[in-house]
Amino acid sequence: MSHRPHPTPPPSAPAANPPSTPPVPLVDLLARTDLGLRQIAGPREGVAIHWVHTSEMADPVPYLLGGEMLLTAGVHLAEVSGGARARDAYLDGYAARTVAAGAAALGFGIAPVHDTVPPALVAACDRHGLPLVEVPAGTPFTAVESAVWQAVTEARHRELTRLSEAQRALATAAARPEPAGAVLRALARHVHGWTALLAPDGTEHGAAGPRPAGAVRAAATRLAQVVGAGGPSSATDALPGTQLSAYALTGRTADPQAPALVVAADPHDPPAYTIAGVAAVLLSLITTPTADRGPAGAEHSAALVRLLLGARPADVAPLLGHPLWTVVHAERRRETTESAASLAAALGTSLVAPTPGAEGTAAADGARPDGDAPAPAPAVTAPSTPNTAPGTAVPAPSALRALVPAGHEIAAQPGWTLGVSEPVPVEELPAADRHAATALRRALAHRAPLVRHHTPDPHSLTSLIAPGDARQHAQALLAPLDASPPLLDTLHNWLSLHGSWDRTANALGIHRNTVRQRIARIGTLLDADLDDADVRMELWFALRCLDRGAGPGR
Repeated sequence: MSHRPHPTPPPSAPAANPPSTPPVPLVDLLARTDLGLRQIAGPREGVAIHWVHTSEMADPVPYLLGGEMLLTAGVHLAEVSGGARARDAYLDGYAARTVAAGAAALGFGIAPVHDTVPPALVAACDRHGLPLVEVPAGTPFTAVESAVWQAVTEARHRELTRLSEAQRALATAAARPEPAGAVLRALARHVHGWTALLAPDGTEHGAAGPRPAGAVRAAATRLAQVVGAGGPSSATDALPGTQLSAYALTGRTADPQAPALVVAADPHDPPAYTIAGVAAVLLSLITTPTADRGPAGAEHSAALVRLLLGARPADVAPLLGHPLWTVVHAERRRETTESAASLAAALGTSLVAPTPGAEGTAAADGARPDGDAPAPAPAVTAPSTPNTAPGTAVPAPSALRALVPAGHEIAAQPGWTLGVSEPVPVEELPAADRHAATALRRALAHRAPLVRHHTPDPHSLTSLIAPGDARQHAQALLAPLDASPPLLDTLHNWLSLHGSWDRTANALGIHRNTVRQRIARIGTLLDADLDDADVRMELWFALRCLDRGAGPGR
């Protein structure tokens, strides 16, 4: 069969959305003696692998997301005819297309088709700057994939641990006598860089960390001007070896000299900017003048201190100044440019924080049964300005939750999907948190901008059964699922969405085939026919009983 080489396309940017997985340095894979990998072409420093894809297609580009190591045994080379010149042209185009698709490296397997890596491929990879790795005959591609995913899992665990420790450190710093300076110092330690509250005219209102060079300091001042009064809520700038980010502080007045949070850190450290986003929310609360915060500002700080020192929420409630609170869960839409700070301002609260565990959802689900990769984590894109690179991404938490005083009108917000609880007293906030999370899942499933939770009528059928008896029955019925919270959560969502595979998958952020497999597993464990409406009704009743009796960890 004749084969015409593909024309070499011009280099293009990698995938529009950044990979959601932590990078694995190629050198770490090369160092593993059990794999026996050997790099024979292309750049050797700074190469990071986010995932692995195996393909024997002549044009795998439509199936690449960017950041992967593409593995091939060269089966597709057999389709090339026309002699050595045509083969060389084909391999040059293959390498060029792989680079244009954003692949991080190419792995070429020795055996069963080829005894050596074709020299023309080595030359093409050197020419186009594509790292080429020889995979020995004794190493199956699945071993390479397993090694990458093991490294990704370990890196994600380290990343989540770091984020959790940083959030605790920032919250503790916010309760100290000079909170702004303490937060800046804690932030500098956890992002391993320089942090400052910087006015547009260059005046520092506090700084921490190693003082940067003059060029970085000047760029930081320009960035503070960009996010000044009336400007965007966040922006970035890139300098050699440094990524600068600036955040306008929520609640700032129209004062043209209002300071912004500026952070200079390693451009290859995305978690640093997630941590900076948390600090920006805390500093918004701390630096807002007392008159702007209202008479409850000092009481809120006192409540935070008492909670950190172990006080019960019910004891702290009188200091918050509001008897009832609404919980809001929010998830950022992929296309949005809105920051967490702007969402907090729109909701009328400074009590906003990333949702625990949101960063680990994709990692927990792992590779999907149909081969789909986890969806990339969204990022905030700063508006193009003379001082910022157009389209520069500012990594930020994709899922947030907020406490809003009852009486504040909560409306749909551009760029966000919201789940809203009913107003409750402080002692009922754990239940309201669950209700808001459920409402958010329903909003995501239905692609609605906002869904509110409504408590069932007190005269409903469930009220006819004593809560203790109902809970005991529910626990016995659902006991086979106790060891698997994902199965219980999937059943809850699937039933609440009337058995829709697609909407359940959308709500949970997994593939519809995963939903089908889980529901089949649930039916087996419960020895129940989930197509039977009576069975579904009884299971829903049991789940609702568990919801009403669940504690904060549910």
